[in-house]
Amino acid sequence: MNDLVPEGHVPPPGPEPGPGLDPAAPAPLGVTRVPTGHAEVDARLERLADADHLGTDGHVEVYEDVHRGLRDALAALDVRPNDPPYDPRS
Repeated sequence: MNDLVPEGHVPPPGPEPGPGLDPAAPAPLGVTRVPTGHAEVDARLERLADADHLGTDGHVEVYEDVHRGLRDALAALDVRPNDPPYDPRS
């Protein structure tokens, strides 16, 4: 089961192709994002919606940004008050 989509969730139907509608144009996937209760994580997951309006060549930048932010949020959980700041590049 996907943790971002409740079990049994059926996404709403997308627009029907017709005159003036390009089926290859960017379109939202209709994936429901469920809040985690952690503001930083929720903000990163909401950033995924930015990919809905981009062509596939723009998805990588969004996904890498979200991944970096989620990785940083997880790393921050391991930092003790007197530890130096975490640098994932080191």
